[in-house]
Amino acid sequence: MTATTGSTTTILTGGDRRARRSHRRVEPIYYLFLLPSLLLFTLAITVPGLIGIFFSFTDSIGIGEWRFVGLTNYIALFSDPAILQSYLFTAGFAVATVIVVNVIAFLLAVGLTARIRFKTGLRTIFVIPMVISGIIIAYVFNFLFSNSLPAAGTSLGLAWLETSLLANPDLAWVAIVIVTAWQAIPGTLLIYIAGLLSVPGDVYEAADLDGATKTQQLLRITVPLVAGYVVINVILGFKGFLNAYDIIVGLTNGGPGTATRSVAMTIIAGFNGGDYAYQMANATIFFIVAVLISLLQLSLTRGRNSF
Repeated sequence: MTATTGSTTTILTGGDRRARRSHRRVEPIYYLFLLPSLLLFTLAITVPGLIGIFFSFTDSIGIGEWRFVGLTNYIALFSDPAILQSYLFTAGFAVATVIVVNVIAFLLAVGLTARIRFKTGLRTIFVIPMVISGIIIAYVFNFLFSNSLPAAGTSLGLAWLETSLLANPDLAWVAIVIVTAWQAIPGTLLIYIAGLLSVPGDVYEAADLDGATKTQQLLRITVPLVAGYVVINVILGFKGFLNAYDIIVGLTNGGPGTATRSVAMTIIAGFNGGDYAYQMANATIFFIVAVLISLLQLSLTRGRNSF
């Protein structure tokens, strides 16, 4: 160390400089571990995706000969009522499910972080639906909606309950929202619990001293302090519900008619029906929508890591 006027200067030796450069350099072993994952991702995701985008500009049926048709498939998408209806249903379903899931999960999280007995056991019970396959859940609820509830409605004399919701074109989406929310609430609940546990207890103690009621504390302290977690859950939930497939297949298979056919179901049905290039164009548009939502998520959650 050498002393100078009003400051202290540190003299770095050659060994110190080499040590700092060595500390900044990434060890080759890390690339060795990264390479297999990168290779698998490229071969399983990136390459098939690029091939699919390429064929979206053709008239391919998935096998055999094909020829370029330019933007014909994309132009046809925006005038196809079946495609537009699937996007409208998927968007409406995603919005409704996000609202239901986040409201219920937040209220449950508030209750499960309060001073109540058996809250650890209750948390375990509430997360069970998260580990059950969606298609299994759908088939169980299908039986309930198609048999148990109509039988109960007949016994109780409730005419509106005697017919299965799944057979009603106007109400089938309600059953899908209920089942999807039942499976999605646990994951959202865990994130909200983590957010609520990160709020300092001193804040609530100060609010108690000021005479704030529990409702006032919830609305003016809890909600603002976990706003970052709300944003994360809303964006992640909306993006996830746009890909709805297995639960819808198990409950209604897109019916009655095509009333509950999601975008994912439309794409897969087209693949199986020999409409490969057309539905690949649909999948490309859907991919762009998902990317835009992901970019929105990144912009909204940037700087919220401290929550």
